[in-house]
Amino acid sequence: MKIEANREVCVSAGMCALSAPEVFDQDDDGIVELLVVEVPAEHADSATRAAAVCPSGALRHVELPKGD
Repeated sequence: MKIEANREVCVSAGMCALSAPEVFDQDDDGIVELLVVEVPAEHADSATRAAAVCPSGALRHVELPKGD
């Protein structure tokens, strides 16, 4: 899965970094930073939860097509 973050929409709540610290961090202003773009399978559940609880809707997960 891939994760996308709209930094202009982020309200610096920090729910993403708390929910999936291996995928998200915050810069000095509290704005979301992605630590990875393609989320490893072992972190997919926490990244999906982080996107779901983001109060501003700044996060979006995208399922990558499965390889043949």
